Amino acid sequence: MIPSLHRLTIQKQTYASIGYLLLSFPLGLFYFVFLAVGLTLGIGTLVIWLGVPILLFVMWLWWKLAAMERTMAINWLNVPIPPMEGPVDNTKPLWDRVRAHLSNSVTWKSLLYLFLKLLIGSITFCITLSALAMVLALLAVSISLGPFFSPFVFLLFSITGTSRRSRSTIISQSMKLTPPTRPLTVGRVLEISMTGGGIIFAPLYITNGMAWAWGQIARTMLGLSDKDLRLAEAKALAEQQRIRAEQADQKRRDLIINVSHELRTPVASIRGHLESLLNGFSDDDSSKAPSPEALQKYLTIVHRESVRLGSLVDDLLSLAKTEANELSLNLSAVEAGTVVEEVYQTLMPLARRDRQITLVRAITPGLPPVLADRQRLIQVLLNLVRNAITYTPNGGIVSITLEPAGANALALSVADTGIGIPPEDLGRVFERFYRTDASRSRTSGGFGLGLSIVKDFVTAMHGSITVESKVGEGTRFCVLLQIAGTVQQPPQHPAQHVVQQA
Repeated sequence: MIPSLHRLTIQKQTYASIGYLLLSFPLGLFYFVFLAVGLTLGIGTLVIWLGVPILLFVMWLWWKLAAMERTMAINWLNVPIPPMEGPVDNTKPLWDRVRAHLSNSVTWKSLLYLFLKLLIGSITFCITLSALAMVLALLAVSISLGPFFSPFVFLLFSITGTSRRSRSTIISQSMKLTPPTRPLTVGRVLEISMTGGGIIFAPLYITNGMAWAWGQIARTMLGLSDKDLRLAEAKALAEQQRIRAEQADQKRRDLIINVSHELRTPVASIRGHLESLLNGFSDDDSSKAPSPEALQKYLTIVHRESVRLGSLVDDLLSLAKTEANELSLNLSAVEAGTVVEEVYQTLMPLARRDRQITLVRAITPGLPPVLADRQRLIQVLLNLVRNAITYTPNGGIVSITLEPAGANALALSVADTGIGIPPEDLGRVFERFYRTDASRSRTSGGFGLGLSIVKDFVTAMHGSITVESKVGEGTRFCVLLQIAGTVQQPPQHPAQHVVQQA
């Protein structure tokens, strides 16, 4: 008993509990006065509608005071207390949140706790003061009688053989009592004499017991029960699922509207030009037939619009596979430099012939292969370069750069000297069907799907993509690709792509 009582005196938790018990009375007095005055004033002025805001303020403040009490109980009494409420949806109207707060059982249990704080706090305050006074009195007596009292205590311990490590009587084979294994020292004599055998600190057990009881009360009244906590988590999960379902339904409607709108323009253009050709050839007067130059112009427009339709269909197929979690990638070690060269050779003549744009590339020699799907990587780079050519005025420059980016990645960059992207649009360029200049996009072939698909492909290949831009100066997209053999854990992505590791 003596050693455990002695350790009780050096524990920080003992004195934290004493401090909590001593503060209970003044805090309880404040809570009682505030709640009594506030509730009385609010209820008394309900007839003139002034009581509603007063009651709401009192309710808000008592909730904050209860939260403070919960924090004190956790930190001072070392008691784990569940949350006071489940996840709060701040997007809901204020009245809905107030109703949810009123239906929470902890709201009313915390009010009762604050009222009981004065009654129980006054009792624990008096008992704690009495216990401390008893300790001080016994300590004073022990100090004064210590030199006369310690020999009897030591004699008792010698007979029983009790030590700090062993509390049983030690008996030798000759059936004689042996002295304790712990030798007598000056410090041991002072410990026994100063504590009077440890008895003077017995009141500390009382204060610790009251603190434990306070902690159980706080745990019960200032936190959700296990049943309520599980119910709140289930409601929060159901609400998240409902929001996701609404967002998915809204995206589906937006997709139908946008696709219908995008299909209308090229289909109308193809139909109009074909009707013009048919009308010209159907007339009996052969002089009205279109000239070879006009015929070539019409067919060129029809071909361009049909290519646009094909691109839209391909993008929609990729988008549908992503949404259905069926985007299949064959990841392997890919020489990114050969991909850059292939895309460069494909688009360089077209950029120069159609837009008088100079396409250049810069590839750092000796680069290691990256982990990617080669066909998807080509599609990513084609989309980025075509997008750069589209938004670069005639005579501009588009550059493709491949260089190291740290020890585990390569940076594939596409930069242009185009019109740039406004700062308010930078965060939305990867959204589906979003375009910074819709009128220009419709005449130049963009559907607002390319960058969204690029991001999906890059993420599926364990990479990342960023964009930098200045209006009137140009834009730079940078794709970070992981070097083959360095990928440890693939990043989390909303679409769980089907990835085949080669």
